[in-house]
Amino acid sequence: MSNILQTIFFDYYEHLQYELHPRQTVMENVSKMIHCGDPSYGGAMFACPDCGELKFSPFRCKSRFCPTCGNMYNLQRSFAMSCKLVSCVHRHCVFTIPEELRIYFLRDRSLLNCLFHSVRDVVLRMFYKMNKSENFTPGLICVLHTFGRDLKWNPHIHALITEGGAGNFTVWRTVKHFEYTFLRNAFRKVLLERLEKKIGKSFRKVKYEMYKNHTEGFYVRAKPNLCDPNTTIKYISRYLGRPVIATSRIDKYDGDFVTFHYTRHEDDKTVTECIPAIDFIKRLIVHIPEKHFKMLRYYGIYAKHHKQEKKLHKCISSEKKRYLRSLMNWRHSILLSFGYDPLKCPKCGKYDTFQSKGDTDSPLSLSHPPTRTPHRTAMVVLRRWHLRFRAASFRWSG
Repeated sequence: MSNILQTIFFDYYEHLQYELHPRQTVMENVSKMIHCGDPSYGGAMFACPDCGELKFSPFRCKSRFCPTCGNMYNLQRSFAMSCKLVSCVHRHCVFTIPEELRIYFLRDRSLLNCLFHSVRDVVLRMFYKMNKSENFTPGLICVLHTFGRDLKWNPHIHALITEGGAGNFTVWRTVKHFEYTFLRNAFRKVLLERLEKKIGKSFRKVKYEMYKNHTEGFYVRAKPNLCDPNTTIKYISRYLGRPVIATSRIDKYDGDFVTFHYTRHEDDKTVTECIPAIDFIKRLIVHIPEKHFKMLRYYGIYAKHHKQEKKLHKCISSEKKRYLRSLMNWRHSILLSFGYDPLKCPKCGKYDTFQSKGDTDSPLSLSHPPTRTPHRTAMVVLRRWHLRFRAASFRWSG
């Protein structure tokens, strides 16, 4: 059964391809999303060892743009972030840019790296100023969002920063005060300098206008929010890992127009928009990142193989991490989300077994089903298993 996003993009696929002429990565992600769960693209066959009941499970596309696969990706990403968290209070900060600069990041998406690097340099510099000999290093997790609630292009960085840092001589120092004025002015300066270096002299006029029009720096939200470790983990999974739009926000699609709603930041009022389907598609595809572009990055003590990493107490212990990782497979995810076991036989209540698509007759692990379209030879083997279990089911029923 297709979801509403698949229906919209399927109906307007040719318009998208021949009228909008999108980037190659857009067509790849849209094509994957449209065919996600299509049985003609292959799947896995399960069979009940008692009654012979067969169940075919189609392969998924694994695209982050797909609402189904994107939710699973975000769940895995949130779990990876939670495993890195140090057991301390974290502060959620948002680094935004003026509307006049957004067009530059849309024209050249490589400039989005400047956003990450600017936030990293500013935060590390703020902690370095506290004690230059200690050089306190915080933990910093940055997530890039290119969308606002109205789905328009609005690149900004959500940063989760530890309220404290590890020093050269001190294991940990708690920091309650963030220099709000420094963050705003330093972020403006560092970002504009990087953009001028990347774009060239033609950006100088824009740079001077930014200093003139934004005398207090670029807007940075860095208010204390008292995120203890447990609250931080819940916050990460609910907010930082969210997709561009949830299918629950799409109220209606009649073939020509799409109606969706969102909550406005300024007054927390629910706003409903009804726009042509092709305009709705334009708003969505602009947020598909380039292939291999990292939307999530770790800095400071959260960077890979940091020297202070093993000395700090983590939110999730190693034993709990192993247990939670065992629940991240597809079977347990469906069981926890929807309350039913996908491998439980509807007839006899026994558990289905997955049969190998290779040349061996040994069953594969239930926790790791195949994730790509099978080879033609494997499809023949699947067909052979299908016929074998059909014959077995007739014998068992008799």
